[in-house]
Amino acid sequence: MCGKLSHFDSSGNAVMVDVSEKEITRRTAVARGYISVNDQVMAAVLSGTAKKGDVLGVARVAGIMAVKNTSSLIPMCHTLLIHKCSVDFQVDEDRGWIWAECTVRVDGKTGVEMEALTGVSVALLTIYDMCKALDRSMALHNIHLVKKTGGKSGDYYNDLMPENAPAKETDLAAEAAPVPEGDADD
Repeated sequence: MCGKLSHFDSSGNAVMVDVSEKEITRRTAVARGYISVNDQVMAAVLSGTAKKGDVLGVARVAGIMAVKNTSSLIPMCHTLLIHKCSVDFQVDEDRGWIWAECTVRVDGKTGVEMEALTGVSVALLTIYDMCKALDRSMALHNIHLVKKTGGKSGDYYNDLMPENAPAKETDLAAEAAPVPEGDADD
């Protein structure tokens, strides 16, 4: 990994990275996180009785919309033509956790890690918004990049996955285009 931050010029000014000379490669990112909820929220989500409607359905759409608008939220992100975006949920009733996982794919010159992380964050925030009348103590936890493929820096798999995470794995290695060596900002 490179020790230099790529979003600053030699004078320390913030800049958008120039990706014009980069090769187009297939790039995929998966991010995950969860929201902890009380029994009342869990019951409303699972039974579909939340006053604002289908909580997970709306959260899924919100996460996808967030992915498509990441460059409007994060100042140095490039605008990307997203080829695939999915937001999926897994429920752990015993712990009171609702996991969100966002997968984003693009053929481009820069990666989609920020898009996947933004999708998870907004999906979980939407669950909070739709259920806050039932429980204002809900909390978002462990939002993180699970894996990414493509780009000069190659594939990344998060070895720090928590033991309690749901066991859903996506084979991204098969989806990645051939990857050249080392660039810190993909």
